Amino acid sequence: MIRGSLVALVTPMTDDGAVDQVALERLVEWHIAEGTDAIVAVGTTGESATLDEEEHCHTIRRVVEIANGRIPVIAGTGANSTSEAISLTKCAKTAGVDACLLVTPYYNKPTQEGLYQHHKAIAEAVDIPQILYNVPGRTAVDMQPETIVRLSSISNIIGVKEATGDLARIEKLRAEVPADFAIYSGDDATAREAMLLGADGDISVTANVAPKAMHEMCQAALNKDADAAANIDANLSGLHKSLFVESNPIPVKWALGAMGMMGFGIRLPLTRLSAHAEAPVRDALAQAGIETK
Repeated sequence: MIRGSLVALVTPMTDDGAVDQVALERLVEWHIAEGTDAIVAVGTTGESATLDEEEHCHTIRRVVEIANGRIPVIAGTGANSTSEAISLTKCAKTAGVDACLLVTPYYNKPTQEGLYQHHKAIAEAVDIPQILYNVPGRTAVDMQPETIVRLSSISNIIGVKEATGDLARIEKLRAEVPADFAIYSGDDATAREAMLLGADGDISVTANVAPKAMHEMCQAALNKDADAAANIDANLSGLHKSLFVESNPIPVKWALGAMGMMGFGIRLPLTRLSAHAEAPVRDALAQAGIETK
């Protein structure tokens, strides 16, 4: 089981929206050096919704190649079309990822039975470890704990990223899913508490800009050192909030640009961070001890 800080990696882009291969390598190497526990490539923070299938698969392959076995790589392969999700998951398996992360189908709003059948079909079609991803604020569908528990009996569905921020739901899941079924927070603001309640890690946006601190905070929380985790998290709290001042990944891509880690490229329909929102993001970076240019 992968535990700790799993970065929901941005996909760096040039000003014209093309994937920036040089910056991608820089980011992967930086995360390895800083102690990030795993990389999630081309998840929703990686703008999976606006990368075409060829770009999507190529970016996953490049992250695997750059990582070269030094860090686990999880590929975002979810889609609101079951057949497309199967195709992306097959591509990720061929690329050599350690697992896939599959967001619930967005916009078409399936029933709980539809969610079960969707994920069951992908699991049966592609023999690779798969992690469910529940983020109703972005998808307009909420996978209920009962459905997650039901899916946890499928052998290659090995975990869930629960991004509701509902700590009671984390407790309920921990009590009802198998002990080896991974539970990841998908909400940085409540991730520390989630891990203290039994979650196995955090699939994190904040880790994009503060990888070492997020790794250390997660390790403290997993070790049940509540005071140490709280002390580290206090410096990150501004980031947990400000990186969502506009739709993710707009603020975090701007932050990485301001840090000099990559350019400011982002793909329509998302746009660069509004000028009035730059100050709170810059202030939160400073609070976390991160220098900007």
